Amino acid sequence: MNSIAIFCGSSYGVDSSFTEIARLTGQTIAKQGKVLVYGGGRSGLMGVVADSALEAGGQVIGVIPQGLVDRELAHPDLTELYIVKNMHERKTKMSELSSGFIALPGGAGTIEEIFEQWTWAQLGIHLKPCAFLNVDGFYDDLLKFIQLTTDKGFSKARFTDQLIHSDSIDDILKQFERYRAPEPKWGVQDREELVRLDQADKNFG
Repeated sequence: MNSIAIFCGSSYGVDSSFTEIARLTGQTIAKQGKVLVYGGGRSGLMGVVADSALEAGGQVIGVIPQGLVDRELAHPDLTELYIVKNMHERKTKMSELSSGFIALPGGAGTIEEIFEQWTWAQLGIHLKPCAFLNVDGFYDDLLKFIQLTTDKGFSKARFTDQLIHSDSIDDILKQFERYRAPEPKWGVQDREELVRLDQADKNFG
């Protein structure tokens, strides 16, 4: 578990606890000697988590689409910055670079990013852990909805049970170290076909 991807808001949100948890997350990842992987931006919680990791002596890798670089939204002081064509390539590159994925408070983009990685884990495209850093109950209702999808027969319990959530970054990182991926939804041949189709979709895009 050498590199951790963080998905979070490009805004600060209205509660100071969001900024505090972003700062603590960056510091903790750096102090544990792990590489922080994130979306490459300098604004909002994204900037806070990157700055705090850098200030703590950590390595920070950003992945950002060219369109956001053109708008001067890229962080200027990262260890490494990958510039990609679009959002799809951004998520794919972050997945390749990361050993696990954590969602801090954020909006639609944050939710979409962590859900795609969780979906890929279920399909066996990767077997990496996903987590919600649930500060001040921010994700309580979403986690209830995820449980509802299992109760109603749309999600397998082995996937929802292995979705990590905690209000402590230390606890999440400890759970990452103990993580054992559940059996993917499809067999090996099916997974190979899914990876092939996913690659074809990237090439088409």
